[in-house]
Amino acid sequence: MTQSLPTLDTPAASLTTDTAPASRATGTMPAPLATGTATALLANGSGITTAPLGTGTGISTGTATAPGIAETGTDTGTGTGTGTGVASSIAHGPAAEPTAVLARFEDWVRRTPQAPAVIDGDRTWTYRDLDTAAARVTSALRERIRPGDLVGVCLDRSTALVVTAVALARIGAVYLPLGPRPGERRTQVVTEDLDVACLLGDPGVLPEGHRAGEQAPLPLPTDGVNAPAAAVAAFTEDGRGARRAPEGALYAVLTSGSTGRPKAVAVAEASLSVALDWYRDETGLAPGDRQSLLIGVAFDPHLLELWAALTSGAALVPAPDDTRWDSQVLADWWRDTAVTVSVAATPTVEPLLDRPWPQDLKLRHLVVGGDRMRRRPGPDVTATVHNAYGPAEATVVATTHAMRGTDADAGDPAAPPIGTPLPGVTVVVTGDDGHPVARGQDGELRIGGHCLALGYLDPELTAQRFTAPPEDLPLPAADRLYRTGDRVRMKADGSLEFLGRLDDQVKISGVRIEPAEVEAAFEQNPSVRSAVVTVLRDSSGHARLVAHVRPADGAEPTSADLLAAVRAWLPEQAVPSAVRIVEGYPLDANGKVDRAALAAQGLAPAVPATAPDDLAGATPTERLVLTTVRDLLGRPGTTLGDNFTDAGGTSVVAARLLVAVERETGVRPRAHELLRSTDLRAFAALLDQRRTPRPAGA
Repeated sequence: MTQSLPTLDTPAASLTTDTAPASRATGTMPAPLATGTATALLANGSGITTAPLGTGTGISTGTATAPGIAETGTDTGTGTGTGTGVASSIAHGPAAEPTAVLARFEDWVRRTPQAPAVIDGDRTWTYRDLDTAAARVTSALRERIRPGDLVGVCLDRSTALVVTAVALARIGAVYLPLGPRPGERRTQVVTEDLDVACLLGDPGVLPEGHRAGEQAPLPLPTDGVNAPAAAVAAFTEDGRGARRAPEGALYAVLTSGSTGRPKAVAVAEASLSVALDWYRDETGLAPGDRQSLLIGVAFDPHLLELWAALTSGAALVPAPDDTRWDSQVLADWWRDTAVTVSVAATPTVEPLLDRPWPQDLKLRHLVVGGDRMRRRPGPDVTATVHNAYGPAEATVVATTHAMRGTDADAGDPAAPPIGTPLPGVTVVVTGDDGHPVARGQDGELRIGGHCLALGYLDPELTAQRFTAPPEDLPLPAADRLYRTGDRVRMKADGSLEFLGRLDDQVKISGVRIEPAEVEAAFEQNPSVRSAVVTVLRDSSGHARLVAHVRPADGAEPTSADLLAAVRAWLPEQAVPSAVRIVEGYPLDANGKVDRAALAAQGLAPAVPATAPDDLAGATPTERLVLTTVRDLLGRPGTTLGDNFTDAGGTSVVAARLLVAVERETGVRPRAHELLRSTDLRAFAALLDQRRTPRPAGA
């Protein structure tokens, strides 16, 4: 049944639309995957009970925009559940109800058809243009793709991606972003485990197994930033995996898995809608604004960007690839495109906070996340910076802390908190027994409420991570809690401090990585007998992976060959910066691999350090480039003849190298100049060219 939309200021929890399948109606929500001990969700449209929040401070919601205990009505859970008379580590965000996602976009199409929806290079697509393009793709796919089907999306940030997201939502298919160039082996693993109906993308970059199968041309845009040269839906005759998305899923994303195979987590439209409602209220995103489309497509925050704009009447601006390598290029892009609201990875933004903030930006709000923020923005930062935290299992963002240049603690070198829960979110800091610890004590963060995903596409794994609260812990706002594995501390005011991981998982450039998955990728190689991955951190806290590989009998693999092989299995952030070939591993008293001792060995050169005469004849610029790359990669054996990427360089390492080069030389090279240089010597020569004064009159 179709209903007319109320004004966008009115909650629309029971809306349906004739363009969305019945399973996406936000008035009801299907039960999650079977979760063993987890209790069933109530079909009230929110996935949680609608009983009032706990009896904490219960301050009514005001009009303040920053999430805080006093301003937003966050229930700080001041009960004395610890048995010590001290407040428990429980906090509730303000009350919230799910609304709509696709239906809000459809309403903007009707209300403002000529308003810009995507500004992609020199081309502007109106809401009517986007609606028409999505209708064509929907028509092309509808005969082959059914509601509930998983569809792997192999596109980059572009108008084509936006059109695809809208088209799949209209069909009721489940959007599974894999990135523009998914590795052959990684795609194979995903399609072996999951029932993926097809892959959408440029046929020239699709994995070989899908290039050889049936392909149906798609009328997707092929102009603009990061646009595909052509687009197809690629079907394969190979067997499909058995796991389907649960009913009601809007999208699914991959996260790192301890078994060596990525996990897929499914999220409902209702859960995304609550995050979007907060985002619109917090940033004021509205018609006339320009929202970045900056985050890599394989990671779920890009969905927050994409749908935030389309449900606000604002315009999306896809970012060119250089922006993720170079923070100065990012700042220039914000300026040139007049972006007003942006989402970015913390490691990309932090170099901008270390230098004077550009004063000619229209950027009003900047949401950062994906890694620990190590300092507060200074008083010169004109945008409100939101330090956001949230695993994919909690729909992109669960807590935030807003910071402004006018704050008394602006510029404080101490790490800011990850903040307080969003509307409809409950956070609990627990001990090993699952009960809340007292405020000020460390514990594991568990999250509940509207934000929770439906679960993994593996019911057994869902039962392990999404569990019911203890029976003696009444949480009316959350009948399921997701165990994050993150160690946090709740302060007296209810805000959270992030302390690290409780398990072996590590964040590299904002992406959660299971070392076991990286090890499994190496062990797929027949020349490898076993692999152990350790984590090393530099003085600034940046993490990098080192693989310690024991070759198979008679094999003599090289580090370069091993790295080239694992790139087909792993996302960029999970590829180690160095590989050590070892004969064996140190063991602890229990006979297990002593990872701490192994990591200490990794601090020594994996191969003999470069001979002194390698630097003796180097120019000052060559010496600068080589020593900086060695320090950043932790590979003393790197030479001037090495290619940056082949030596283990990543986008984040490139950004840090460019900052260091500019600081020492005053020359600001672009990321693509580094990547296109045949080796580090050629890159140093380019810098010397830039530094050489031109003759008078030249």
